[in-house]
Amino acid sequence: MPLLAAIEDGFKRSGVLNGAKIAMSIHLEAKTARLARLFARSGATVYATGSNPLSTQDDVCAALVKSGVTVFAAHNASADEYQEHLINALAIRPNVFIDDGGEFISIIEERGINEWPRLIGGCEETTTGVNRLRARAKSGLLSVPMYNVNDAKCKRLFDNRYGTGQSAWDAIMRTTNLCVAGSIVVVGGYGWCGKGVAQRAKALGARRVIITEVDPVAALEAAMEGFEVMPMAEAAPLGDFFITVTGCRDIIGERVFDRLKDGAVLANAGHFDVEVNVAALRKTAKAVFIARENIEGFELSNGRTVYLLAEGRLVNLAAGNGHPVEIMDMSFALQAMCVAEMFTNGHKLPPGLYPVPEEVDSEVAGMKLAGMGIKTDRLTKEQRMYITGR
Repeated sequence: MPLLAAIEDGFKRSGVLNGAKIAMSIHLEAKTARLARLFARSGATVYATGSNPLSTQDDVCAALVKSGVTVFAAHNASADEYQEHLINALAIRPNVFIDDGGEFISIIEERGINEWPRLIGGCEETTTGVNRLRARAKSGLLSVPMYNVNDAKCKRLFDNRYGTGQSAWDAIMRTTNLCVAGSIVVVGGYGWCGKGVAQRAKALGARRVIITEVDPVAALEAAMEGFEVMPMAEAAPLGDFFITVTGCRDIIGERVFDRLKDGAVLANAGHFDVEVNVAALRKTAKAVFIARENIEGFELSNGRTVYLLAEGRLVNLAAGNGHPVEIMDMSFALQAMCVAEMFTNGHKLPPGLYPVPEEVDSEVAGMKLAGMGIKTDRLTKEQRMYITGR
């Protein structure tokens, strides 16, 4: 991960993170471990926990512990264990934290900001977490400044679109060993992640790609991109593969279970395991069985069987290896630089949700282009004057 290596070198030379205490709620796999080690090697004390029990890799956790990072996590932890791990990671009393889905901030706000007297602020990298932060900020309940890493250009345009698009299908294909070419794919949601999943389905040869949406602008965009758009109730009898990527709940629920065709595959690429109503599916099914690793079969009362991947959790991590390393190098470069910025200057910011500084976005993009050997034009003095009016 060349971007992280370059940033680590810079942090070591400047000492910008010396003495920092950082708590991380992340998917504990090899690429995120590289980010945690960057912080530790740059002079920070780091406590880490997983942001999804099924994406936690125990061997990675063990390696992190050997490298000096304190880890509270275990693969397939129970709900109670998972919550305890989050609380233990916050016991470091961090200056800065990295959140994934708003888990840390929920605990901090619930217990009261006074319990974390050294806390400056944090960073959030997911659509779900940012939506939660926006709601808190609007209600006046956000007590610390937070960087919205998710909406940085180098995150949403690349990680959300190309990362999710590739890694979700990689996990689905490896888990099911089914052919996408010639199939009918239904994608719930046409945000940046949904765009990536739909584009990859089309590229893999799906004969129909159907989008379901509630946002008329997103639905119109999908239609003009050449995708079919219809309500989930109409798409349910058609799809061979269903992938939800909305950040909302009950995208596939009781109202459509009995409309699904025999053999339909259900997967979720949204952050939380609520997009497919798994509890309702279990209650509806006559029988539930393990079809193969990471695939459960649900025999419905109408005699059809549908298949759920990775318990309805984030399929690209719970049943795969997550985003490609080149994509995560960019996303974590943003995270690292935002953590340093928050540790250095966050005390100047009042509580609220803040965009990633534009210069950080541009620097990460420039570093990535340089690593790819790509050069770009630069504005002349006259062009700059023309654009700026001065």
